Amino acid sequence: MRSSVGRNVPFSAITANGPLLLGMGVLMLGAGLQSTLLGLRATLEGFPTLVTGVIMSCYYVGYVLGTLVAPPLLRQVGHIRVFAALAAIASVAILVQGCFVNPVIWGAMRLLSGLCFAGIYVVAESWLNDRATRANRGRLFAVYMLILYVGLGAAQFLLIVSNPLTPRPFMMVSVLISLAMVPIVVSAQQLPERAVPRKVRLPDLYRNSPLGVVGVIVSGLISAIIFSMGPVYARLSGLETTNVATFMAASILAAVVTQYPVGRLSDRMDRRTVIAGVCALATMVASSIVAFPEMPHGAFLTLAALFSGLVLTLYSLSVSHVNDKLEPAEMVAASSALLLLNGSAAVIGPMLAGSLIEAFGPPAYFATLAVLTGALAVFDLWRKSRRRPVPPPPRKDRLSALSRGHEQGAKLNCRRFSPRLNYRRFSPWSASRSHWSRSDAAGSASAVSRACA
Repeated sequence: MRSSVGRNVPFSAITANGPLLLGMGVLMLGAGLQSTLLGLRATLEGFPTLVTGVIMSCYYVGYVLGTLVAPPLLRQVGHIRVFAALAAIASVAILVQGCFVNPVIWGAMRLLSGLCFAGIYVVAESWLNDRATRANRGRLFAVYMLILYVGLGAAQFLLIVSNPLTPRPFMMVSVLISLAMVPIVVSAQQLPERAVPRKVRLPDLYRNSPLGVVGVIVSGLISAIIFSMGPVYARLSGLETTNVATFMAASILAAVVTQYPVGRLSDRMDRRTVIAGVCALATMVASSIVAFPEMPHGAFLTLAALFSGLVLTLYSLSVSHVNDKLEPAEMVAASSALLLLNGSAAVIGPMLAGSLIEAFGPPAYFATLAVLTGALAVFDLWRKSRRRPVPPPPRKDRLSALSRGHEQGAKLNCRRFSPRLNYRRFSPWSASRSHWSRSDAAGSASAVSRACA
């Protein structure tokens, strides 16, 4: 029974959140193309590196604002309407950037885009946390991040088929962001309840999970540098547009390979050990790129992909570590608070990397990243020496995931069942003949009865 639950929980959780995951995947096609397009176009237009870094950082200023705006909106109008409204505004913002190539206008629209995307992430992550359990949270968030990185990585190849000096790629971004609304709006799946979220203060989050909070901050710095300054670094290193797109695609798509295995590993052992291992290996890889600048291009792409594949798992690992210690009513506020920290750190990332690249040249890009991952590894090991790990999930938590899967299926098929058949089918006597326990039968019967109520 235990192994069966372990196999079934991830699939039921994924199918239950299918429309959300599909919408986020399409949205990331637009977001990935937008970020690389703006960095590359700014370089081609001759914007100073520091100015480009400030423009890209405006996204994260809006991101911080979005984490403050989204929770009240969710409470008032619900997940779907908030998602649709913010996606529509983000679609307009990129069109304005395509019409007016000006640093001030780009900065303002970049800020607006950040506000919208942060709100969308609060919707998505609070939705997922409502569906996740301690037994499957790491894998569910890994699948979520995997889908995001597939979209972000695949978007880089759209840049190859469109000229970044024309309005066409800006229009493509707008179309993709608009299409992302469709699967969410037409979904027939059960949505998270619009319950009043319990407030969570940042000091309380830190006391509960110091490593998780610091990991979210460091992952914000790292991901902002990769996505915002990666194209600038590649261009300043002498790569043409096609090679810039290849570099970014390799960096992002590598995370597709690593997300689920790392997430699954973190569900089976102390997440702090996994975070420490990821950071230590990433530090060695980035240091190798800095130490051997004349390596063959193929080897460089391989190491760059390995580095990104490792560090882009840090956010999901850190968020899962924090949520392991929270109650469901705290998760919307916690998602907003963590995104606030992540976005605040991301504001600094592009400006920090941009100023260091301008002062010391392109090698400062990977040197900065190596220092960040090394510092997080040291902090992780220090925290491990100070606090015991989170205990493994109890059997009840594992069975609740199974019950949740039954409830999702029953919600779509409740007319096929009568109350009499439900309780006969899942009665303790029939359950014992099929090797179910009384608690399993009660949980499944409860799921069907709640879904058909």
